Amino acid sequence: MHVAALILSVVLGLAMLASGVMKLIRAPRIVSMMAAVHVTPPQLTALGALQVASTIGLVAGIWFPPLAIAAAIGLVLYFTGAIVAHVRAGDPAMQGAVAFLLLAGATTVTLVLDY
Repeated sequence: MHVAALILSVVLGLAMLASGVMKLIRAPRIVSMMAAVHVTPPQLTALGALQVASTIGLVAGIWFPPLAIAAAIGLVLYFTGAIVAHVRAGDPAMQGAVAFLLLAGATTVTLVLDY
């Protein structure tokens, strides 16, 4: 795995781990932000679990690159959906989702080109 792909995978994995854990422990700031886009508590648990699972995929992908590619593609889809949810709800606070989408996209491209 190239250095750029490794660094992007680790940074994205750490960001997803932090975000996923915050959803799973129901951090008040996250709960209020998710309520603005009509995410229910069971959905919040599922979204947090997906982010933690993506971290596992990105880390395991260090040894098995197709798994990292799949995890990164999954995150591109995840954050595309997050942006759609923000737009539908009329919530302008989607900068985090856009930033994560860009990071996931860059990671995906780097991993694919490295593979």
